[in-house]
Amino acid sequence: MAGIRKRVALLGSTGSIGRQTLQIARMFPERIDIVALAAGRNAELLNQQVEAFHPKIASLAAEGPSLEEIASSPEVDLVVIATSGATGLLPTLSAIRSGKSVALANKEVLVMAGAIVMAEALRGGVDIKPVDSEHSAIWQCMQGEQSEISQIILTASGGAFRDLPAEELANVTAAEALRHPTWSMGPKVTIDSANLMNKGMEVIEARWLFDVPFDRIKVMVHPGSIIHSMVEFTDGSLKAQLGVPDMRLPIQYALSHPDRWTNSEIPKIDFSQVGSLKLSPIDFERYPCLRLAYETGAAGGTLPAVLSVADEVAVDYFLNGRIGFFDIPRLLEDTLGRHQPKEDPSIDDIFEADAWARETAIRWCEQ
Repeated sequence: MAGIRKRVALLGSTGSIGRQTLQIARMFPERIDIVALAAGRNAELLNQQVEAFHPKIASLAAEGPSLEEIASSPEVDLVVIATSGATGLLPTLSAIRSGKSVALANKEVLVMAGAIVMAEALRGGVDIKPVDSEHSAIWQCMQGEQSEISQIILTASGGAFRDLPAEELANVTAAEALRHPTWSMGPKVTIDSANLMNKGMEVIEARWLFDVPFDRIKVMVHPGSIIHSMVEFTDGSLKAQLGVPDMRLPIQYALSHPDRWTNSEIPKIDFSQVGSLKLSPIDFERYPCLRLAYETGAAGGTLPAVLSVADEVAVDYFLNGRIGFFDIPRLLEDTLGRHQPKEDPSIDDIFEADAWARETAIRWCEQ
């Protein structure tokens, strides 16, 4: 609606997605009103953001209103969930139950509790606007479509080690894993991209966002990161969304939908420089984390929550040089194997599984 500013609450404002969201807000002050900012530990940056945007509400970790209170505030129209891990789950549900629009950049929310979140969204008539580039691409391909999806194809860059011989992966370092060839992201997501755990979580997200079974969600390696994802329909037609690998594009679309805003700061594709749009199949032997994600997502219950939390612990220990790159899938498989899953879990069951998985994974790393 022309002339009406969207009142936005940004949870996780000091992270990578949060900072880029504020770049978009700065470009469109006549359309976006940042009314709430919430961060974890970076007080200095949060203070700078408060000075720049003058929100009515600001919160740092335990200081100030809770994330759930911010997400349900009558001052807010749209809640951007840019936190990481399980901290995004309760505020997402709070926003949905309050009838707010939700722009979701937190993978773990749907990995841990996809059935619960999407049921609440359906019950409340709330659309979840995906911020991940891959899910934004699928969402954009679905605009105006009523036909059944035959297949979703998620593209993966292959991460920092896509061209490294498999026998050399055992000795890679965190610093090497953080050198992503096409995307600029936070450290957790960048490590997950190197072993395709990030893509595995996106497979689980896609299952819930678009109500498509796992056997109709395919992953292919696309080193150029120009095709962000594709949707095949039952008549064989295929739609793809293309763009430069710049997270500001899907962030902006989540904020602007159903409109598209002109933004001169986001570069356009120059097809004379793109070269090949090659895609290739996934080698599951090379990427065991992706295989685990498919299996865990299909099994359901509390297992995806365990996978998500165990991965969070594993990546933290890898970043700190405490375990090796190949230890990540070993830790995940061992933790999943020890878990006694609950089917059709409640939120309490999910948080109980979260706590169990964290303790179990830490013990594995410390042994």
